[in-house]
Amino acid sequence: MVKITPEAEKFIVDLLEKNNKLGQGIKIYISGFGCSGPQFGMSFQEKESEGDIVDTTAESFKMFYDKDTAGPLETCVIEFIDDPNFGTGLTIRDPNATMNCSSCSGC
Repeated sequence: MVKITPEAEKFIVDLLEKNNKLGQGIKIYISGFGCSGPQFGMSFQEKESEGDIVDTTAESFKMFYDKDTAGPLETCVIEFIDDPNFGTGLTIRDPNATMNCSSCSGC
């Protein structure tokens, strides 16, 4: 199960409300790979699709992801960021990641 901070949960609830999607959840998927491992994407999702894992960690909505996403997501935390250098939004961070783009030469 992925962890989610209270600030991130509130941000997602606000997004659901602003987009008239209250009652829906979010789909988390692997959108690519980088130096520090998988990169994740998120989108609104109305209900469980075939093969989805349904995660009820968040109190206000469900999170859906497939089995290929579940493993890499297991150690991650969904966080809200508000940073003048990186902007405002959500990030899915793996606190156990040992590499970042500044530590590899292929970026």
